[in-house]
Amino acid sequence: MGNVFDAREIIAFPGGSNSSDTLLAGVHFNLTALEYWNYTLFSNGTLSNGSRCILTFEPYAPTLLFPNGTFINSTSCYSPINPIGDRAKIGIAFAIMYAVMLFFVMINLRKHGRLFLPSEKRFRPIGRRWQWYWGILVCAAAFISLFMNIDVDRYYLPELPIVLTSFFWYLLQMCAMALVWEAVRHWGSWMERQYIDPNPFALSEEGSRYRFELIIPLVFYLFLWLNFFLVVPRSWGNIEKQRSPEQIADIAAPGATDSRFKAAAFLLLASWIVTVVSMRHSIKHYLPRNRGVFNRAVGIISSTPPRFIILLFLSLAMIAYQALCAWNFQWSVLKVKGDNVPIYLGGYTPPLLILLIQNLYGFIAPNEDRELMRQRRVRGSEQDRELGIVHKPAWWRRVNGDYIPDGESMRDRIARNVREVGGGSATSRGIHQAMANRDAEANAENVEMGPISRTTTAASSMYGSSRPVPGGGSSRASQFEPYVGKSDRRRTERTMAVAASMLFPGANVPTPEERRAELMQEGPPPYTDAENAANRGRGRQQSTQGASTRSNSTGTLVSLSGQPQQVRSMLDL
Repeated sequence: MGNVFDAREIIAFPGGSNSSDTLLAGVHFNLTALEYWNYTLFSNGTLSNGSRCILTFEPYAPTLLFPNGTFINSTSCYSPINPIGDRAKIGIAFAIMYAVMLFFVMINLRKHGRLFLPSEKRFRPIGRRWQWYWGILVCAAAFISLFMNIDVDRYYLPELPIVLTSFFWYLLQMCAMALVWEAVRHWGSWMERQYIDPNPFALSEEGSRYRFELIIPLVFYLFLWLNFFLVVPRSWGNIEKQRSPEQIADIAAPGATDSRFKAAAFLLLASWIVTVVSMRHSIKHYLPRNRGVFNRAVGIISSTPPRFIILLFLSLAMIAYQALCAWNFQWSVLKVKGDNVPIYLGGYTPPLLILLIQNLYGFIAPNEDRELMRQRRVRGSEQDRELGIVHKPAWWRRVNGDYIPDGESMRDRIARNVREVGGGSATSRGIHQAMANRDAEANAENVEMGPISRTTTAASSMYGSSRPVPGGGSSRASQFEPYVGKSDRRRTERTMAVAASMLFPGANVPTPEERRAELMQEGPPPYTDAENAANRGRGRQQSTQGASTRSNSTGTLVSLSGQPQQVRSMLDL
């Protein structure tokens, strides 16, 4: 019954009980009312007045007609009443295969989309995921188009299902082409990332190469979206007009092979050419170059991954079939009763094989971050070998206590170290220890260097008070070398030396000459009184000479013509 509409001709109403009565499927209807509402009977068993179409055969025939032209228990001509045909059965099989491809696409998206290194500005993670996103869209468009083939077979007269099938089939073609483009583009980006990883400054972010890689994606998507706008926003009602041979020849075929569909096929071909140019650019800049025209041609073929050779061939076959549909309606997906072999072989097989090749690549190829980490380890091992550096094995850290358990934070590590050295309250323990050390030092000082006489200076209070001179002398000036410097460190050292001579009379106390020789190792020697008097005399003489040659200059610096001042000590300033 599905082929009845192929011979749709107008026939006369059969006779009934009288001249105003007609008999349809054993039911009497008012012929006057049918003619009044312009109903026409067709040879395929349909009754239509141009705005409404109903079936007139059992078991779908109406039971009653009201004078206002309304039928009771009627069935529309555009109802899925036919059994599933060959087109629907093949479509279900292809839909199952696309579902399997979708499952593996999701697995590969998770595998290749995960990050194990910090995201870089030049290589965003979205770049490696786009090819899998387009694969998901390919599967979604294929599902809708293939499942709509079920209603294409089951609808008694063609209507919306053939439009949905054709619409999503064109989206399937565009998404498959975008998948191939993103695979090629990302391969070039991956080659660039490996190229600059040893040296980030090997390729600059400017110049013709950078501008080309910035513009070529825009050119590709320009052609792809032009293909979309030529195909999608249009009147699809003419595709439904396949209810008779006359409609197919006069309305459906011209609408499915118009100039817009033909131009769309050429735009898809332009997108394919842009993809090939992008791959050629990546081979030129990121792979070893060849000399000569012939060697370059051979090098392009040998440098192209086999995956891309297959993908480009399949995408070109897909474009060729779309162009065939734009010129020959007999083999087109848009034809309801078209030949199933070219429809599925040229329309749905190339995108399915593209997904298959992509999924095989996804399972074989490693995650890019992990591969980059492996390459860095290899380069590090080679550099260590060249430098003669030998690293300890992995078990060395575990044996020597350097092993850090997984998930242990810095706070946990500090707490573990504290427990190993004694634990307890760290603050109070430190206070008690400091007090004990201070008491021990005080007791020792009272025993060995206790005060004998009244403390007079800060230095004596630090290292012990002054003591009587051995031999009963009371004058301290006779036992101390006069010191005219201002250094606290030297004063402290001198005080310690005097205290040592008092406690240990037999000790070897350095003479003033030895002390001056020792101090010369750190700076100028201290001046004596005679030297100070001589310096003051020279200073008065220089000031007298300077007063006689003084100029009216307001500068505070010493004149360049005068004798330079010789600074020997901080005492001269």
